Amino acid sequence: MRKTLPQKAEAGRIKEGYYASDSTYGPIGAFVIQGPTGATLRIISCDAGPETEGWEHVSVSVKHRIPSWQEMCFIKDLFWEEEECVIQFHPPKSEYVNCHPNCLHLWGYIHGKIPTPPAHLVGPKSGQDPSRQE
Repeated sequence: MRKTLPQKAEAGRIKEGYYASDSTYGPIGAFVIQGPTGATLRIISCDAGPETEGWEHVSVSVKHRIPSWQEMCFIKDLFWEEEECVIQFHPPKSEYVNCHPNCLHLWGYIHGKIPTPPAHLVGPKSGQDPSRQE
């Protein structure tokens, strides 16, 4: 997770009331910013600490719908470096927690690399011959 957030995030930081923070909090805080599709994104972020067991967390909500893939990618790039891997979990139904119907979550883990499937299992990279498996 970034130690210092881009200006776009800082400009939307909530600085008064229950969720108040300032730039000295680094990536921790609540933010309201316009996303890449024009929707208002409401964000709550926390970095990894003893109470989070090594998990970094950013929640993102939009008022009348769930955030889009484009919006989640935008948030990932605001809060994490380009080469950091973050994930969105789909836990067993018995472990669901749903405090807000239009909220999605991104998770980063600081105690090791999050494994990902080999890229060729997803599909060919841009400019790559789809018949060639690496």
